[in-house]
Amino acid sequence: MPRQFPKVTLSEKEKETQLQAEKVYASALKEEDNKDALSMFTVPEDCPIGLQQEKDHELLKELAEQQSEESTKRRKSLKMIRSQSMYLQIPVNTDWTRSVTPFMSPSSTCSSLPENCPDYQRVTISGDYCAGITVEDYEQAAKSLFKALLIREKYSKLAYHRFCRTTAQFLRSAVNTRWSEDDEVMPDMCPHPKHGEDPYSMENIPENLNYELKMKDGIVCVYESVEALEENKPHDLPYPDLETFAIDLSHVLSMIADGPTKTYCHRRLNFLSSKFYLHEMLNEMAELKELKSVPHRDFYNVRKVDTHIHAAACMSQKHLLTFIQKTYETDSDRVVLEKVGQKMTLQQVFHSINKDPYDLTVDSLDVHAGRQTFHRFDKFNSKYNPVGASELREIFLKTDNLINGEYFASIIKEVSHDLEESKYQHAEPRLSIYGRSPEEWDSLSKWFIHQKVHSPNMRWIIQVPRIYDIFKSKKLVHNFAKMLENIFLPLFEATVNPQKHKELHVFLKYVSGFDSVDDESKHSDHMFSFRSPKPEQWTADENPPYSYYIFHMYANIMVLNNLRKERGLSTFQFRPHCGEAGSITHLVSAFLTSDNISHGLNLKKSPVLQYLYYLAQVPIAMSPLSNNSLFLEYSKNPLKEFLHKGLCVSLSTDDPMQFHYTKEPLMEEYAIAAQLWKLSTCDVCEIARNSVLQSGLSHQDKKHFLGVNYLKDGPEGNDICRTNVAQIRMAYRHETLCNELSFIVDAVKSEAMGSIYE
Repeated sequence: MPRQFPKVTLSEKEKETQLQAEKVYASALKEEDNKDALSMFTVPEDCPIGLQQEKDHELLKELAEQQSEESTKRRKSLKMIRSQSMYLQIPVNTDWTRSVTPFMSPSSTCSSLPENCPDYQRVTISGDYCAGITVEDYEQAAKSLFKALLIREKYSKLAYHRFCRTTAQFLRSAVNTRWSEDDEVMPDMCPHPKHGEDPYSMENIPENLNYELKMKDGIVCVYESVEALEENKPHDLPYPDLETFAIDLSHVLSMIADGPTKTYCHRRLNFLSSKFYLHEMLNEMAELKELKSVPHRDFYNVRKVDTHIHAAACMSQKHLLTFIQKTYETDSDRVVLEKVGQKMTLQQVFHSINKDPYDLTVDSLDVHAGRQTFHRFDKFNSKYNPVGASELREIFLKTDNLINGEYFASIIKEVSHDLEESKYQHAEPRLSIYGRSPEEWDSLSKWFIHQKVHSPNMRWIIQVPRIYDIFKSKKLVHNFAKMLENIFLPLFEATVNPQKHKELHVFLKYVSGFDSVDDESKHSDHMFSFRSPKPEQWTADENPPYSYYIFHMYANIMVLNNLRKERGLSTFQFRPHCGEAGSITHLVSAFLTSDNISHGLNLKKSPVLQYLYYLAQVPIAMSPLSNNSLFLEYSKNPLKEFLHKGLCVSLSTDDPMQFHYTKEPLMEEYAIAAQLWKLSTCDVCEIARNSVLQSGLSHQDKKHFLGVNYLKDGPEGNDICRTNVAQIRMAYRHETLCNELSFIVDAVKSEAMGSIYE
């Protein structure tokens, strides 16, 4: 049966939710206008958690509830469910007959421990698990969280993005259905060629389908023939519905301002942090002992992936300086630039900017970010111009120039050679597609193949800058739909007719995903909703809001992935920059649409979103050294806090040219984090394992790097001989997640149980 996009109609209740979401959006914009910098995690003044009178009100409410006959029945039903779930907190499944959660109720006399589960000191909580929060508030919060998780699961499955297996199992158990591996969808990444095979081979390319393509409302539609196009009968693919997405977005937006939900999530996050502190205190030596017993494996030789790095800044400043000087020695008389119709040699270029390459230093190169770039994204962008000269950026850091990107390719090949020499480090550099012209894709794929920049230690991400307003002011595009068409239509053409686009077809095998980039602190007053203008109607000079970009990128990636899956081709992840600055609402859009995100700093401002990202195990690539120069001091970075609570975080470099000093920027990132936050060996190896999991490496690569069972959660999915992550740590993470999810499931089941006592 063809996959379809499930549509939702706008009811009266949905309209109320939409109004609440609009209030949240307006409040978020107002907050951004009033704040210049990120603060440490604090609860806003208008939040019910922070007010003494609200605490008193909650106390009185709880006392009244305890005296209520109806509330007593509901609490009794919840306790019955909880007493059952304490014995087995993971849904029974054929794949989990032996691997059950070793979380025991205090009164239990039998063991539920699986054979392969490590023995360690566990923290258990007995008594009334609802203490401190009323049953009504608990149920309201849990059901809201349950609905948000279902919404994310829906969008993840449609786009062939990952969704946490454990979370999916609990969602199924809440409605008394059984999860199976057939329900799981995964990105389909093309493995690297085997040793001796040609990575640029154009043999065995699929045949053309000669389908017709047309963009409608900003989304590319596929038609099997001209007749089908004329009759408006698109090929059976799940085409997104704007109204449904707007309704789903409103639900999550309204949640983040809901008092009971904020209170519940805030308390659970505090509990997770405290629980890890106790776990570390009780089991740190046991974890270390476990790691010491592993032969030939330590932090240096576990696989690490730089999950967020921009190709134009993937080298260190010293590396770039050395390359420029070395190139000048051999190619000073080579024509490298055409300016105002005049061709210039490298020597003439340096003469025009009054610089001598031999006198250059890393200081005069001026590509490193410092104090002057803090909250100045405009100054940071200028750091991409060596010695402040855009000419040098054009020559050395561009793929499409007079020398066909030869120098840029040489730098990248030197970086990839260093990665291959290290053996255990991988990177996912970002290359830019702007949407100015449909020829950009052909140009980029020709550069990739002719310059031979493939590396087994690199996967490529395509970043799309959110700069429609610049293109519109220069009259390069006449509406937003044209920009989307320039970005996505060539990809559909290469998928439908790969024989006509052989170079692009080959290049796309090594592209793992798409990114959306720009300064997030620039916000729009327009709230994205079903009433927003269609992309064809967006002819204004202003830039569309973040959510508008995100939805239309996701929508096209979703349709493209389904088409490519149908053809047996690789699929793409959506991995936007999100939560570095700007409105908290950006993280709501990404929660629905993204496979994983980069930065995520603003999660510490919203307990609801932070808890949702934890429950769904949404991967987050964090770059504390980059943030330290741009938006947030290193000591205030929430990475350590997120790691302790159990969010799926990895370390990345972002821009080594601007932020790092050594030849191995990723190791520099790990070293500074480990020293400053006193991370243990198990901590850094857990972060490294997360980086491989959230990367765009193929299934075969991940099996080799993490173990053949890496898709399974908990200690069963961990091969300590490959990851150097203690089984104790993996068991703790899995049991804790199961415990949190069981609270959500219990609330969803409580209504059915409550009817027994009526």
